[in-house]
Amino acid sequence: MRKALQSVRQIKSALPYRKSNVINSFVRRQYFSTDISRGCLCELSYNGGFTRHNQPYYMSFRAMFADVATVNNGVETRGGPLVEYERRIAEGELLDGDACQVGTLQELQRLYDQLIEKAEDCRLDKYASSDKAGRSRWLWSRLMPQSSYAPVKGLYLYGGVGTGKTMLMDLFFDQLPVSWRKKRIHFHDFMLYVHSRLQKHKGVADPLEVVAGEISDESILLCLDEFMVTDVADALILNRLFRQLFSNGAILVATSNRAPDNLYERGLQRDLFLPFIATLKERCVVREIGSAVDYRKLTSAEQGFYFIGEDLSSVIKKHFQMLVGDAQPVPQEVEVIMGRKLQVPLGANGCALFSFEELCDRPLGAADYFGLFKNFHTLALEGVPIFGLHNKTAAYRFVTLVDVMYENRARLLCTAEGTPVELFERIVTISDAQNMAPRTSSRSRKNDDFDLCVDNELGFAKDRTISRLTEMNSREYLEQHAEMLAKKQHPEETRAENAVEV
Repeated sequence: MRKALQSVRQIKSALPYRKSNVINSFVRRQYFSTDISRGCLCELSYNGGFTRHNQPYYMSFRAMFADVATVNNGVETRGGPLVEYERRIAEGELLDGDACQVGTLQELQRLYDQLIEKAEDCRLDKYASSDKAGRSRWLWSRLMPQSSYAPVKGLYLYGGVGTGKTMLMDLFFDQLPVSWRKKRIHFHDFMLYVHSRLQKHKGVADPLEVVAGEISDESILLCLDEFMVTDVADALILNRLFRQLFSNGAILVATSNRAPDNLYERGLQRDLFLPFIATLKERCVVREIGSAVDYRKLTSAEQGFYFIGEDLSSVIKKHFQMLVGDAQPVPQEVEVIMGRKLQVPLGANGCALFSFEELCDRPLGAADYFGLFKNFHTLALEGVPIFGLHNKTAAYRFVTLVDVMYENRARLLCTAEGTPVELFERIVTISDAQNMAPRTSSRSRKNDDFDLCVDNELGFAKDRTISRLTEMNSREYLEQHAEMLAKKQHPEETRAENAVEV
């Protein structure tokens, strides 16, 4: 029966996707909202017309099997990401899907089906391969050098901000069998892990080979979110690291804002990074998500803690005290990676207060920010400035800070000199700069012209940061934060609720 269902699924997923029929209609007052974590529309207060995309005719057919979990070679498997996506639409959890997202889901479904079919050859099941674990470790590979590339290629998804890349990858990852050697991790966090392991194996003849062996032994399937390279140290490591990982049989699924050929563009010593791009394109199918919709900006009215203006110190301190309640804020110290300590000016009840200079004008990085949000769920940040050439380095740190906050679903209370868009108006890519109107003899030189920052990496990253700041200020995001916080504070109640649901 399982084989029959699998055959039907494969035949259906191979059928070409019919272009959506767009129907414009006017309806009485309805309620739509946005499920930001999944990148799709759900229910929000709205009047007037809307655009609806009809799904392919076979969606309802496939959705019938979405909840069917079957056992294949002793491993429980599900229907896959496309089937789960269709089930959520059929159940009313999501509205009709974005055609670009559905096309990408078909690629993810193809990969899912291949992995299920070739799970044994890929050595995905950690229990099935446990008797051979010794041979897969780095020491054995050094004694008996051999390459073992996976018979399945991975997938590299890239596209604009807010198009649902993370949601689609999570949908794929959540459908994979629990017994597989798999890991889903943010790229920043992954590189911090790599650097910490390299530090641990310092003194070994080739520590990078050891680290690659440890990673591939633990996780054959790597899902890396927000793949981006801005650091020269990371750029020099990635080529050898992934060459070794792929040689060990690793399979990569990654999301990024940048196409492979545009990674680390104009970076220092980029010629040493180019072989990695070639390897990436050889071992992964590259897929662009072309949706023009930024789902993060489809949130309800702003109800967050983003205050614009000058001399708002009293305002942020007042709201900070409201968030900490009766607790008394005091200076604290948190431990970050490799034994480093981060000084927190004021902290209480999971909330930390910093000035922008203390957090972004000092030599801090992703490791420090990850350490901060392992201890605090809310950040009050005072005095975010307009960014330009004079504070480009601080802008990079702010972008990283927002990325880490978003990954940890942290809450932001801040005062700033402008809206998220205004903060980055002076940051442009090389292409943007070339398209700017040329200066004429009659045109006066303004002060902000001197502060224009032409930087490709920062110019591309700013769109993601603006999008995330917009979402983090929405009602939906704050509700998700509150729900996450409640689960952490009352884990026993959460487990009891889950048990009742089961």
